[in-house]
Amino acid sequence: MAAEAPTAMSAVIDDRTFGERVSDAVTRVGGSWAFIFWFSAALAGWAAPNLLLARSARAFDPYPFIFLNLILSTVAALQAPVIMMSQNRHAEQDRRAAEHDYRVNLRAELEIMHLHDRLQLNEAQLQRIEAAIAALSASQAEWKPTATPLADA
Repeated sequence: MAAEAPTAMSAVIDDRTFGERVSDAVTRVGGSWAFIFWFSAALAGWAAPNLLLARSARAFDPYPFIFLNLILSTVAALQAPVIMMSQNRHAEQDRRAAEHDYRVNLRAELEIMHLHDRLQLNEAQLQRIEAAIAALSASQAEWKPTATPLADA
């Protein structure tokens, strides 16, 4: 595994289907503060005129706001599964990224183990070289020439 070429995560190619792009867009919009603000404003814009028009009996959705409840239930019933589809797809992407990270970490660990083994081998060789140098130094110190050549001539 350590000798394999590094694996790259999938490129930045958008291979999502139309439905996946829609679910991502719904999740991005539905999970934002802007959506909460504008949705709250729409609810207030629905309730206020109905409360004001209820006095003259011309409200299009009087106080219990039954039609508004139907709309909100429909939005929630459609929005929840779409958001869950997007979350499931992102969970799959996270799982693939975790698998990739695991493989990279495993490859790095194997390489570190290999380097550690090579370092131990180098240390053993260095100790043998140092022992040989020490033995040569000891034998050279014991060897004393009896006469210096060319000095007598």
